[in-house]
Amino acid sequence: MSKNQHVEQSYLASLQRHQDVFNTMADYHQEVMQLLNACQSALARGGKVIWFGNGGSAADAQHLAAEFVVRYKLERGPLASIALTTDTSILTAHSNDYHFDTVFERQVQALCKKEDLVIGLTTSGTSANINLALAAANELGAFTVALTGRDGGEVKSIAKLPIIIRNDETARIQEAHMFIGHWLCEAVDMLVAELQ
Repeated sequence: MSKNQHVEQSYLASLQRHQDVFNTMADYHQEVMQLLNACQSALARGGKVIWFGNGGSAADAQHLAAEFVVRYKLERGPLASIALTTDTSILTAHSNDYHFDTVFERQVQALCKKEDLVIGLTTSGTSANINLALAAANELGAFTVALTGRDGGEVKSIAKLPIIIRNDETARIQEAHMFIGHWLCEAVDMLVAELQ
């Protein structure tokens, strides 16, 4: 097999693994409806949606917060949302002065209120900084969600609503998380636009 044929086979194999995960997405219907209800409730109470994650999940958190503040598809007013992964001064000062494990926990303690929806993205469920931040949000009375993968890790017993993509491949888990996030944006857009 030539190198080009090998690369082509790799593409098709990746696509098949993606499709295999997405063939299970209907299994999460109940959980994503709970997520939508929690999001609606937070926004209706004057709360905000707080997102955070590491690496690719940090980028996903920023992406989804932007969809809320700007718009997804429909014209509507801005929705209160923030990603805790964007302020380089806070991220570097806290990590330097304290510890990276508590970098999101500290921000939750500073910014979160009980009306908020707090969403941590962790493909493993074992990221200490995600787990500590969700625990801090629980203490403040906020509704917490973990978008996670594999077997859920420790986060499944911390978040009030763990949504566990039962797969072991990080990229496939992240793709499923972004599908859920984009659907949430679409659903919220539709519901908010009806009220405006």
